[in-house]
Amino acid sequence: MKLRRQLAAAAATAAVLMLVPSAVAAAGGEKGRADDSLRALGARQDLRIGTAVDDAHLGSDAAYTKIVADQFSVVTAENAMKWESVEPARGTYDWAAADRLVRFAQQNDQSVRGHTLLWHNQLPSWLTTGVADGTIGTAELRDILRKHVTDEVTRYRGKIWQWDVANEVFANSWDPNPLPNGLNGDDFWIKNLGEGVIADVFRWAHQADPKALLFYNDYNIAGQDGTNAKFQAVHDFFAKLVAQGVPVNGIGEQGHLDTQYGFDAQRFQADLQSYGDLGLKVAVTEADVRTFVNNSTEQVPTSQLAAFAQPFEFSEMLKGCQLVRQCISFTAWGVYDGDSWIPGTFAGTGYGLLYDVDMKPKPAYYALQQDLALAAGNARHNGK
Repeated sequence: MKLRRQLAAAAATAAVLMLVPSAVAAAGGEKGRADDSLRALGARQDLRIGTAVDDAHLGSDAAYTKIVADQFSVVTAENAMKWESVEPARGTYDWAAADRLVRFAQQNDQSVRGHTLLWHNQLPSWLTTGVADGTIGTAELRDILRKHVTDEVTRYRGKIWQWDVANEVFANSWDPNPLPNGLNGDDFWIKNLGEGVIADVFRWAHQADPKALLFYNDYNIAGQDGTNAKFQAVHDFFAKLVAQGVPVNGIGEQGHLDTQYGFDAQRFQADLQSYGDLGLKVAVTEADVRTFVNNSTEQVPTSQLAAFAQPFEFSEMLKGCQLVRQCISFTAWGVYDGDSWIPGTFAGTGYGLLYDVDMKPKPAYYALQQDLALAAGNARHNGK
């Protein structure tokens, strides 16, 4: 296939790109955008390229804001749309940060990924405390969840391209209480409302905005767990929901990688394709590739080999998406290393994003730029 040959050629030139980060010339591009920006090159194959956005920097940091506007065609609210952010006190909403991101996207001709409606983490304390002390019972909890989903999706009706409706409810190999179908029995929502809540939130979100694309989002669901067990559990569960007519539109593979574990690119692509074969769209939603670094401030890789592996694995993820027709977007989880979640979560690691701590493009950026340029004009994707 022509596209496969073109993408394979990117690997042969990766080392040169890492040493000589010259611009890639491409005819055409998005109106008003540099022809060699990631968003412009992605647009030439109907593939939207995105980033997660930190509200603390958007608008107030000129360099950060320019990168987001110039390089990306889709933005994800890193924290601004999570429950603890939008309803810190029961019945008291704070939409300011989420509204800012949506306005910014509209002003810069960008799509928005809403993140996330049902997740066990970053819940407001009034909710978790109420459940723990028994003042919020099962029936009331279900009503509260339905109201939350309906209120948030309705507020942004027609303005969100993809919603991460349910997030990280499947068990990992290290979780102590996996259910027979692969769900995590200790997940807050599964534990309190049962597995039927997953179909419920998709139905509620669809009722609130019938045109939004509704995704399930998780990590290690495209082969990174070695056994492929988590992929299989997600695949089979959502195959059943699709067969039942539940309004699920897609699967989001987060794509958090670590160079110390290696990466099976062929399995990654095959698993994305398997989701696509269910009639679902797919997306890489939170891509980063961490490695061991000298410290959390400078984030210089401690291994020369890892410095090459980081852009290589980023490139392999993108190519896996490019080679799956149903893959409609590729999103990095953050703009630059100086504002990354990685050092604070995985001690001793960092260097996970496309821009370094000084907001300068890294070899990974140029690798993706080359991958996109080589495939430009092969419009195999359908982002609608």
